[in-house]
Order: sequence, then C-alpha cells, then structure tokens
Amino acid sequence: MKRHILSVPVFLLLFAAAATAQMQPPKPAPELAKLEFFVGNWKTEADMKPSSFGPGGKATTVDHIEWMQGRFFLIMHSKYSSNMGSGVEYSVFGYDSKRNVYTYESFNSDGEHEVATGTLDADGKVWTWNSSPDTGGPMKWRFTETVLSPASYSLKFEMAADGKTWSSIMEGKAAKVPPSEGQH
Repeated sequence: MKRHILSVPVFLLLFAAAATAQMQPPKPAPELAKLEFFVGNWKTEADMKPSSFGPGGKATTVDHIEWMQGRFFLIMHSKYSSNMGSGVEYSVFGYDSKRNVYTYESFNSDGEHEVATGTLDADGKVWTWNSSPDTGGPMKWRFTETVLSPASYSLKFEMAADGKTWSSIMEGKAAKVPPSEGQH
C-alpha cells in the first residue's frame, strides 16, 4: 500500500514536469506584423465636414505609435486639436485570431471610449475600421486608411446615422515625421 501511495505524487510531479516542458511562451499572431507600418511618429491634417458633431474645419493630430513589450499590441499616444478643442487619446491595436479581425480600443480626454474591428484588403493597402457605437440606435462609423507610400496614408471617416447611408465626416492625410514632432 505504501508503494502505491508514494507513486501518485511521483506521477503528478512527472506529469507536471512534462506539461511544463511542452508549454511554449505564446507568440504574436503573424497578422500583427502588418501593423508595423504604423510604428513611428505621425502627423495628420484633415478637413472636418460640417455635421451634427460641429461646424467643420481643420483638425490636426500628432501620434506616437510603438509596440508594447511582447509585440501582441500596438500602443498609440495622440494629441489632437481642431476649432472644437484639443485633447489627448490613448489607443491599443491588436489582432483577434478567433474572429480573424484586427482590434482597436481608444480612450480620450473628452470622455469618449471607442471599440472597433478592422480588416486589411488583399493588397495590404486599405485598412477599414468599423464600429457600432453604444448609442441605442443603428448608428455606425467607419474609418478607412489607404497606404500611399511607406511614410504616408490618406484617411476618411464616415458615419451612418441609420446604419446604412454613409456620410463623410472627415478626410485627410497622415505622414511620418521626425521623432521630435511625434513625442508626447
């Protein structure tokens, strides 16, 4: 009986050691490498269209984007300004392998919190981010970024109040800038 009782702890130790030896640290999804395009410092200049969000006008954003340790998430620190005010925003980009979509979540100094999912077209040139804000209605927004060069992209922000009919709210262009212009 003693021999059988002693073999249970030994078996458990061996099983735990074997399981630990087989476990590898998690690795970032290969799709995350496509977000590398955004790493760096960016300046965005855009024209906002008059809408229910305000009178329109010029908007400027300066972003510093870097990988979080482990390369599972991209972190963006932004400063923005327009004729409607200025503020800061913190955003996190990732990839959801279960749903095969890129993920985006942001928080800004105006008290807004946004969550979106994104896709990249087959040519690797057009990023499309979609969201359905928690407004209790059918409203949707989409943000499209079209890569123009390794250091620039155009952007378009659209909303559909009814969830179907899209209206352009903002259009502009982003370009990489020296680190001194993108640091926060």
